Amino acid sequence: MRYFILTAALLGLSGCGLNQAVPNASLPEGVTFIEQKNAQNDAPSIPYQKYQLQNGLTVVLHPDTSDPLVHVDVTYHVGSAREVPGKSGFAHFFEHMMFQGSKHVGDQQHFKYVTESGGSVNGTTNRDRTNYYETVPANELEKMLWLESDRMGFLLEAVSQRKFEIQRDTVKNERAQNVDNRPYGRVQETLAAALYPPEHPYSWPTIGYIEDLNRVDVNDLKAFFLRWYGPNNATLTIGGDIDAKQTLEWVEKYFGDIPRGPDVAKADKWPVTIDSDRFVTLEDRIQQPMLLMSWPTLDPTAESRQALDMLASVLGQGRNSLLYQDLVKSGKVLSASAYQDCAELSCNFQLYVLANRGQDLTQVRKDVLKVLDAFKARGIKEDDLDQVKGSAEAGAVFGLQSVHGKVAQLASNETFYGEPDRLASWLESLDAVTTKDVENVFDTFVWKKPSVNVSVVPDGHVALEAEPQNFTAKRAMSRGLDDKDSTNDKERADDKELVETAQRQTPETFDRSVAPSPNGAVSVNVPTLYHSKLGNGIEVSGAESTETPTVALHLILPAGSLMAPEGKNGLASLTADLIAEGSKTQTSEEIAAKLDRLGSSISIDASLNGTTVSVSSLTKHLRETLLIAGDVLFNPALNQDDFDRLKKQTLEGIRFSHQTPQWQASQARREVLFKDEWHALPSEGTFKTLNSLTLEDVKAFYAENYTPNNARLIVVGDIDKAGLLSATQGLNRWQGAEAKAPAKAELNTYEQSQIWLVDKPGAPQSVVQMVRHAMPFDATGDMFRTQLANFNLAGNFNSRLNLNLREDKGYTYGASGYVVGGKDAGRIVYQAQVRANSTLDTVKEMQKELRQMAENGITDDELAFLRLAVGQKDALSYETPRDKAGLIATIMRHDLPSDYKAQQKAIIGSVSKEQLNTLANTWFQPEDYQIIIVGDADVLTPSLSTLGLPIKRLVIEN
Repeated sequence: MRYFILTAALLGLSGCGLNQAVPNASLPEGVTFIEQKNAQNDAPSIPYQKYQLQNGLTVVLHPDTSDPLVHVDVTYHVGSAREVPGKSGFAHFFEHMMFQGSKHVGDQQHFKYVTESGGSVNGTTNRDRTNYYETVPANELEKMLWLESDRMGFLLEAVSQRKFEIQRDTVKNERAQNVDNRPYGRVQETLAAALYPPEHPYSWPTIGYIEDLNRVDVNDLKAFFLRWYGPNNATLTIGGDIDAKQTLEWVEKYFGDIPRGPDVAKADKWPVTIDSDRFVTLEDRIQQPMLLMSWPTLDPTAESRQALDMLASVLGQGRNSLLYQDLVKSGKVLSASAYQDCAELSCNFQLYVLANRGQDLTQVRKDVLKVLDAFKARGIKEDDLDQVKGSAEAGAVFGLQSVHGKVAQLASNETFYGEPDRLASWLESLDAVTTKDVENVFDTFVWKKPSVNVSVVPDGHVALEAEPQNFTAKRAMSRGLDDKDSTNDKERADDKELVETAQRQTPETFDRSVAPSPNGAVSVNVPTLYHSKLGNGIEVSGAESTETPTVALHLILPAGSLMAPEGKNGLASLTADLIAEGSKTQTSEEIAAKLDRLGSSISIDASLNGTTVSVSSLTKHLRETLLIAGDVLFNPALNQDDFDRLKKQTLEGIRFSHQTPQWQASQARREVLFKDEWHALPSEGTFKTLNSLTLEDVKAFYAENYTPNNARLIVVGDIDKAGLLSATQGLNRWQGAEAKAPAKAELNTYEQSQIWLVDKPGAPQSVVQMVRHAMPFDATGDMFRTQLANFNLAGNFNSRLNLNLREDKGYTYGASGYVVGGKDAGRIVYQAQVRANSTLDTVKEMQKELRQMAENGITDDELAFLRLAVGQKDALSYETPRDKAGLIATIMRHDLPSDYKAQQKAIIGSVSKEQLNTLANTWFQPEDYQIIIVGDADVLTPSLSTLGLPIKRLVIEN
């Protein structure tokens, strides 16, 4: 059976974990040992130790000494499903409030403490849980526990009305950016409202409705905290380079005194059913119609779960899926997929189809039903399951390459199942699924069963809907709310009583106002690199990584869009896509089936400067995978039919991707900064350039640019240098043309700042960018130092720009800026997506922040913060094979010395404030920047004209 075959490959996964539970006699008082799971000899696992504090806090530890870092996750078993009707979005809103400081942690200081530790921090909310997590160098663990315990035990003392209002604005901006101002952004909430009854907690979106967010007040926040954020409703999971005994002592010290919250009853499963097909139509600012179909199923614990997941794979995932073969490859639609959406209370089976522009969704739905008819007649084959199982099982291995990934699994499984490690049982249940199981769930839940059908059509084109709307979702209102959405006085009174009577007071048995210092120092494990050169000139660099039995290989060819003939943007990408369509001896479907059985993947992707052939494989299957990759690369079929289909799909694809305001701003930036078509036009092409391409262009580009000359091979994984050179010896025989030099950039120059306005009628938000040319890339020169100068201006969450626009003004969900260098030139970009009515003020504030930094420079405190934050983050930089490959790629691309990171660290420690301020004065003057705005031009023009700058309308063409 596949599961037992895979076991041998997985046995080494947890070998770096020192999973010995602390003896009961040595446990801190108040800590109870629950269970431990060691690395298994006969099954894959994530070893852990599980404890509980007297206040009910569950603690899961996963020691892993492979890298000098720790990952801390606090998961509270509360999400939007615990909200009441009329107060949607509160769980997510509360997540924002948890970062606003607590009694002993000042405003915005949580992010600052983590950043200056060299770490990363975030939080997420879904329907069923909210989690907060940090990844930091291992010596900063105690500080992270201090931070998390302070907001668990002392949040309400720091809550203020102003913080509340600012974060309410931030959440509104997040909704506008990710939902209301994003093409197809309202699809999932429309589906949920149509699928679930109004009283079901999955019927409203996690981010909430604006009117509900407007309704809540500070008492709601306090009541929510007191009801759900007790230690007895939380799991603290810690993984990485930890000492279990010391960690438990810290956990008891910082969390042990926090009082329990109210008991939390387990939520009942709540699967739903529908009696007949429901049709809903959503008009949106889009070009391609979309059809989303959903069938209710059961819940994640149901025996049908795995079989439904497999059904989704066979129907709609990968080149061999029925939807791809019948609808996408035939050119009937642009894309199609299927998956099961599972949450704690219920699941549903979803199928989506993105149609071509102007396509009638009535016919699309008929075509989908024909695919389902064909599946019913065809049934499922053993080989279908072998492909799905092989891919899923290998995915489980690749998913364990980071401590973050392992901790996330442990935390989620403990929260929802009370069983931190479920990898072995998941693989067993996966292996046990039969063809009959899949056919049964298809018959039970999908075949001729009622479904919810959401038609998403362009504004004003309702005639493209699959069927006329026959169902209108009702929104549940808070108990007692009248038709005018007035406040529910009784509910408010209940919340007030909870706040007044259930206030939890955490005793302060030690001085919590002092942040813990780092516990010793960490030694950064910079990977040891090996280098070689093949007989045909291919440069080889690699690093061993033995934590998982996997290998990642990247062959970078000098075949980027900058090497294409003038006016043929998109040729490099189209060539890469066509090569992936199969070889002269195997179809793409045959190749995909082989790779899935092996648990391997091969991809070909083009960028500005090169095309990368990426291979991922279990170590034991590397040779077989490389043989397949060689066939794809050296013997591409390059058929006319495939070319015609891919060209048509590419044209529709750019029509889809180019609709977002973010893309339009990026394209405006290219046109403003560059003269030449290679840089001024998108590398994926335009309608004009793509329409001009022929199969002969592809063949010529392949012959001229797919060459070993100037090619680079990067390999990271469970293989040494000798093994790599043996496995890739076939590359030695490859000969090709001389590599072309990439086209050089021609720059536009301007005598003054101008406003470049891209019209997006009716947009609720504007994208604002300030851009300029900068210096070419360097790793240890002025470009690198300018990046350091920008760190406090716009390079981290606590930067001046983000704190101003997000935390002080509430204009945006986030503001940032970056300094980047290319071969010929670089650029500096500052950007934010803001409320439309704050567009003018955003430009002024951006200009103000740049001017202040240019004229006054950084402070002593900012320099100290920079040294800590940037200087320590390398401890997190080389954990996964992907991290190591990124380091090697940078070294090879720019011909850097292997120790350039050490040189950078020395610069961070020694660079003076005067040096950074000189660079700031040179590069951050706002008068040197062009201003790009994507928004409603007619609405914005009158206010923007008050800036006294020329305003130019810029029409972005696909």
